[in-house]
Amino acid sequence: MKRARFTEEQIIGVLKEAEAGAKTADLARRHGVSEATIYNWQAKYGGLDVSEAKRLRALEDENAKLKRLLAEAMLDNAGLKDLLSKNW
Repeated sequence: MKRARFTEEQIIGVLKEAEAGAKTADLARRHGVSEATIYNWQAKYGGLDVSEAKRLRALEDENAKLKRLLAEAMLDNAGLKDLLSKNW
């Protein structure tokens, strides 16, 4: 998995500059990202504080973990059903 280049604090700092009136093209060039990246950040982190962004990240990580656990449990369940359905 690709490692994030910017932390939530840095992303929110860039977005605050954009809210202050800086042009997206100038921000993108100054921070070394594309304009599309800044628009994606605005869609995801727009209006959030640093603490809220960290909480969002923690919730996303927990959600991914729970999805993985559910998938493993469903796989085990399907295997047991298959094993029990066979006539020995």
